Amino acid sequence: MNVAINYTIEEIERYTGGRLVTHNPDLPPPAYLSLDSRKILFPESTIFVAINTAHRNGSQFLQSLYEKGVRNFIINDQNVDYSYLVDTNVIVVKDTTHALQLLAINHRKNFNLSPGESVLPVIGITGSNGKTIVKEWLDQLLENTFTIVRSPRSYNSQIGVPLSVLNLNSSHTLAIFEAGISTTGEMKLLEEIIRPTIGLFTNVGQAHDEGFKDLTEKINEKLLLFTHAQSLVFPGDNNLLKKEAIRFKQKIKRNNYELNLFSWGKARGNDLQILSIRKQKDVTKIEGRYNGKNSFISIPFIDDASIENSISCWCVLILLNKTDEKTIKKFASLYPVAMRLELKQGINNCTIINDSYSNDLHSLGIAIDFLTQQKQHAQHSVILSDILQSGRKLQELYAEVATLFRHKKISRLVGIGPEIFAHQKEFSFLSNTYFFFTVEDFLKNISPLHFHNENILVKGARVFGFEEIVKALEQKVHQTVLSINLNAIAHNLKEYKKLLQPSTKIMGMVKAFSYGTGSYEIASLLEYHKVDYLAVAYTDEGVELRKAGINLPIMVMNIEKSTFASLINYNLEPEIFSSSILEQFENFLKISGINDYPIHIKIDTGMHRLGFTPPDIKALVSHLSSNSFLKVMSVLTHLVASEDVKHDSFTKQQLKIFEECSQLLENALGYKFYKHAANTSAISRHGEQNMSMVRLGIGLYGIDSNKTVQKKLQNVSTLTTTISQLKRVKKGETVGYGRNAILTKNSLIATVRIGYADGYPRSLGNGKGKMLLRGKFVPVVGNVCMDMTMLDVSGFESISEGEPVIVFGEKPDLPTLALWSETIPYEIMTGISQRVKRVYFEE
Repeated sequence: MNVAINYTIEEIERYTGGRLVTHNPDLPPPAYLSLDSRKILFPESTIFVAINTAHRNGSQFLQSLYEKGVRNFIINDQNVDYSYLVDTNVIVVKDTTHALQLLAINHRKNFNLSPGESVLPVIGITGSNGKTIVKEWLDQLLENTFTIVRSPRSYNSQIGVPLSVLNLNSSHTLAIFEAGISTTGEMKLLEEIIRPTIGLFTNVGQAHDEGFKDLTEKINEKLLLFTHAQSLVFPGDNNLLKKEAIRFKQKIKRNNYELNLFSWGKARGNDLQILSIRKQKDVTKIEGRYNGKNSFISIPFIDDASIENSISCWCVLILLNKTDEKTIKKFASLYPVAMRLELKQGINNCTIINDSYSNDLHSLGIAIDFLTQQKQHAQHSVILSDILQSGRKLQELYAEVATLFRHKKISRLVGIGPEIFAHQKEFSFLSNTYFFFTVEDFLKNISPLHFHNENILVKGARVFGFEEIVKALEQKVHQTVLSINLNAIAHNLKEYKKLLQPSTKIMGMVKAFSYGTGSYEIASLLEYHKVDYLAVAYTDEGVELRKAGINLPIMVMNIEKSTFASLINYNLEPEIFSSSILEQFENFLKISGINDYPIHIKIDTGMHRLGFTPPDIKALVSHLSSNSFLKVMSVLTHLVASEDVKHDSFTKQQLKIFEECSQLLENALGYKFYKHAANTSAISRHGEQNMSMVRLGIGLYGIDSNKTVQKKLQNVSTLTTTISQLKRVKKGETVGYGRNAILTKNSLIATVRIGYADGYPRSLGNGKGKMLLRGKFVPVVGNVCMDMTMLDVSGFESISEGEPVIVFGEKPDLPTLALWSETIPYEIMTGISQRVKRVYFEE
């Protein structure tokens, strides 16, 4: 994320508590701040903050950024060599993350009048759930009343909060920031950065419980956000939270004012007493009493979380004195917040990135970065609406957008809205541009635009209704959808990196369509996050990745003679597992005149599937030691039961055999190569044997046999379907093929759009399997059909056809579904049909 700033280098030195160790007075003040070396758009006017994390040292990017033109740096004072950074401004600090926080603290002070007061209202939100939803709904409710700055997406961490607050400028009349913590000691700094005037505690639940000794400690840590707030909104029916909020108010000492506690709930004594909550088909009407007067809001949701979040928003409107009829009516038009970028299959072999719920400079930059990561197609196109409420002069605003497009090499722009239409000259450097006043104008002219073989970002403010554009561009497939959370894969990768030595390489397993989740999309993510190798099962899989633009080294695990030409043409590295395939491939290289082609040697230490056995090693050593056509990149084996404690002695024996065989090869060849035996379960259970490379497979997708590691992983895949028909069926009637299900009571049967042809196992019929509807399990009735499955949904009210049902995800998770089906998660994952639509998203 690039943040616009307006400070001299001397001011930045003072605010961050650093030392300006090199100073070039001829350089203009930096106009942007960036933490990500990959996303710097204006190097000559950017100050780069070299943040250190557990797995990456920001200082390692200094030289490359200097060569690209960056001349302003903030670095740690940990023996970093900056002597080559001539004619620059270099500020040295003890901790770059803390320096960023200090800069944000001082920036926030510019908007204070005196302690406890502020030029503008600042809403600080914390809680276990709902922070981002409430923030975005407050923006929807107040967008016509204030010029609002808010946290982009879920930027609520120790780094995300200062980046959010640094976006605050003099044009804003309201700020909304969220703060998330995972342990004690984190909120004090976030409070100094945000300094909210109005606090909002959404709720308290089990999220991040492991970071606190008990719930009371977690509540009190979160309450620290409101140390200097004027008012605090919280759910008053939570007795523990209410008790601690009262105690917190009494504990904090202030000179001229005290904290105003504003509670909501059904109990008498709450400032906003909720009198009734009436749910209808798709609408909930909430009646409340405040200051002796009854009033109500109506929201287009019926779930409990949305009801709770909307009441939190209502309380904030009361404190802001914005409860006029026009604003209250806007509750009825609240829309779901899509807190993620979605990647979908589009018409004419296009890839669609859907980010149509908001549009501002910061989220646009994030979306453009996501777009440029996609290499399926050479052309990157953007469909963009007006950017509303930026607080910037329009010419300056669209000139900056144009510069972003130029740096990111956008191929085509479709601009929609009167403002971008009026400033289309800023994009004259693009050879392919189209501008329309409305979405309707665009849809009338969509055919002549010939969208074909391109990546398309659809990015628009909600009022423009860009979801209609997404519908027009999206490939039409049936309503069973496998949603893949790319953030979760990145998180899981980081968790496994924590278990490895920094020098240990990672080979990401993307065979079998990346275990059913998708080939290119997963490979691209792993490449972006610096995985060292990829592995596929067959040559065709590797060819497809190369055609899609993947550049990482790719090992092919099962080759045959007919694929040798493709291996060479697409720079794929074969796994050699037998003398015959070795001789065939060597002869092909001789005929082709190719030397030192990279290969990987497979040793069979007990799997007895593919590989050279120990007695074969002597002949293999003799063959390879005098061979100029082949270059051994790695030697590997496959552990049979690394997940099972009862086979640990066998695993150790396998590793011993592997070490002896690979050492013989290394001694004969006279050079080093990677050694890898550890799969996902071995990484977590046999960490001492991770060697120089590991093969990370199912763990990436959120599954590990080690319970300790499993708790740290995030769910990656969620399979959903929809109800196609609801039917009242009488007691004694049967449901499904074979008449195996005889109803014992009058029942409501829902037929959903998934069957064994989609990958839902037939073994889950007749009550063995369950799906999740509105948070509750409903059993499968009768046999699973090829394209449909029947569920007993008796007892639910107001169900409608088209309503979504979860097949697996967080609940039921894949291991549970596999247990019901008497199989393993691998089989469930890889069995999901290609006709099931895959949707990829980033939070």
